Amino acid sequence: MTDRTDLVNTGGWAPPGGVARVPLFAWPPQPLAALKWFVGLPGYLFPWNVFYVGTALVAWLYLMPDLASMRTFSVGWIAQLLAVNAVFVFVFTEAWHWRLYARRAQEMAFKYDESWPKPAATFLFGDQHIDNRIWTMLSAVPVMTCFMALVLWAMASGAAPTVSWAEHPIYLALVMLGVQWFRDVHFYCIHRLLHWPPLYRWVHHLHHKNANPGPWSGLAMHPVEHVFYFSSVLIHLVVPSDPLIVVYHLIAAAFGPARDHCGFAAVMANGKPRIQAASYMHYLHHRYFEVNYGDSMTPIDWWVGTGHDGSRQAHEAMKRRLRKARA
Repeated sequence: MTDRTDLVNTGGWAPPGGVARVPLFAWPPQPLAALKWFVGLPGYLFPWNVFYVGTALVAWLYLMPDLASMRTFSVGWIAQLLAVNAVFVFVFTEAWHWRLYARRAQEMAFKYDESWPKPAATFLFGDQHIDNRIWTMLSAVPVMTCFMALVLWAMASGAAPTVSWAEHPIYLALVMLGVQWFRDVHFYCIHRLLHWPPLYRWVHHLHHKNANPGPWSGLAMHPVEHVFYFSSVLIHLVVPSDPLIVVYHLIAAAFGPARDHCGFAAVMANGKPRIQAASYMHYLHHRYFEVNYGDSMTPIDWWVGTGHDGSRQAHEAMKRRLRKARA
């Protein structure tokens, strides 16, 4: 990434090169850069996808009920899924919040917005963090669990196609690798739909109250939006898959927003940035609303003209597009 001199002021720290594009889709092709992005650190696999897979593996092997017990719906195994999901989401999200906001371990270093969240009447109890925790724990986690229970029940009962790792390891590895790409395309589509004025007013505005987002803002959504968001896992009802991949799919969907909304580009240790955190691309969406509906993994925003990389050129293009839409 090279330093740029054409970036707009977006309220705090900004990457010197603006929004980084994934080299996988570069033209002309950049095979070495794409390979480095795929297996490098940070990149597609490391650290976060490997972490999500590891977390899903621990959950599925040691904490969740056996698939055979899911052939019929019962309160017991669904409650067990709910408890595991609740603990995992709370611990992962609160860890980001505790270090970056409660402890303020690195103050404003690498923070995209140079202010801290403030009390406001728009939030429940006038407090952004309390509001966000309520929507996350009392809506996001139950909705996530309902989708998990539905798809795992379908696999256990034979209503959804499954294949085994022993017989088809390469196929299932490819399915697992493709989960995040599918989620990104799905997210762009439902996110763009949620910005349709009626749905924005009735549903999505709740999430956008978080103009200065923190880790708990990621899943702070209206229950209808939670249904839209977690519905990507229904792909496993038609594409042959495996229960572990379903758990990984939903763990990634539940954990990713906390990191991507934490408000910091990196977590520091010993005075240096050590852990990749929130994407600048999604921060720009929260700042300007009608740009960057997807993530950087797939260049849909750039293909359809809704991308904003932090540059003055992109900023002017955004303003022209919005003026045209209002005309």
